[in-house]
Amino acid sequence: MLEINEREVVEIVTEFIKEYVEKAGKKRVIIGLSGGIDSSLVLKLAVMALGKENVYAIFLPETATPLTDFEDSRQMARLTGVNYTTIDISSIVHSVVGKDELDKVAIGNIKARIRMIYLYKYANMLDALVCGTSNKTELMLGYFTKYGDGGADFMPIGDLYKTQVYMVASHLEIPEKIIKKPPTAGLWKGQTDEQELGLPYEKIDAILYGIERKRSMEEICSIAGVEIEEVRRIYEMVKKNEHKRRFAIVPKIGFKTIGIDWRFPLQMK
Repeated sequence: MLEINEREVVEIVTEFIKEYVEKAGKKRVIIGLSGGIDSSLVLKLAVMALGKENVYAIFLPETATPLTDFEDSRQMARLTGVNYTTIDISSIVHSVVGKDELDKVAIGNIKARIRMIYLYKYANMLDALVCGTSNKTELMLGYFTKYGDGGADFMPIGDLYKTQVYMVASHLEIPEKIIKKPPTAGLWKGQTDEQELGLPYEKIDAILYGIERKRSMEEICSIAGVEIEEVRRIYEMVKKNEHKRRFAIVPKIGFKTIGIDWRFPLQMK
């Protein structure tokens, strides 16, 4: 069902990165390296496509960042030989939050958006593009921060489900320690993706695959091995977060309207 040809995927993605960057008139990319599997895989693919001298990794920790992420980010930077910088954003997060009473999700969104600002700062400085690290599972669920980690110029693994990310990462020999650690956005202490989402990624991806293929709810239940309530819950997440996957909506007035019926992909010609 979710099986892929890892070698073919690597060829497609690396060629995509190379062509997209060239057509944008750039040579370099900036990647927010978190120490997790997604950013580690994107880093590896970018180096394969552009060469290590054209890839800049920035690690942006704060007080909730696990110590293992410090170690794993450094290890990936060292293994790939890329330009690597660490910037602690704790004081900036504290300054933005101030004395306001905010829940952990709101504070997490602030952290993600501060990271996006830093990535674009360096992209401007180095005449580079920001290379996003979101996967297809996150994009479909809306499990990302709008204008935070969702803010990027392109997303090389955006059509790979999380379980497929693991397959490609293993194929490219990403360190086992990174592959095996529990996925987390690291936005608050103790947070893990699967705990927050309520299901393991294998089941989530099976549900999303069924939704993508327009299978019936009953069929998806059978494929994923879950109750129909879980399918409905995941479906509602996909539905309600549609706004995150779209350009900010505008009312139609002219002949071709951005975000509705504009169909001129000049960048890709």
